Amino acid sequence: MSEPSYVNEIDAIKAVVEHYLEGARTGVGHTMRPAFHEDANIYGYVGPDLFGGSIQGLYDWNDSNGPASNLEARFTSIDVVGTCASVRLDMDDWTGHRFTDFFNLLKFEGQWKIVSKVFYLHT
Repeated sequence: MSEPSYVNEIDAIKAVVEHYLEGARTGVGHTMRPAFHEDANIYGYVGPDLFGGSIQGLYDWNDSNGPASNLEARFTSIDVVGTCASVRLDMDDWTGHRFTDFFNLLKFEGQWKIVSKVFYLHT
């Protein structure tokens, strides 16, 4: 079996992150779950307060935040080296907020999963 091409890997990574974006747009946290490894974590600041810990915190926040139906998102960088990848995603109008997210992904048994997310909430 041949190795996936770089283009195939980029497409697969974007497809994983699309689960995250679908969850944001619908406001349903469990919709994001397929994008993340079960032990994934999240960190970032909301004003002066650190938001961090298990990725379940993101799912819970998303459920309480509600749908971001006007969300616009752009992949601004994707780097892949073997079974490791990093993604920068810039988003406008997540219920009035603007975020820059950085994801680290690892390929587990042929499947890309986000293992960590850090974010910047723009003022």
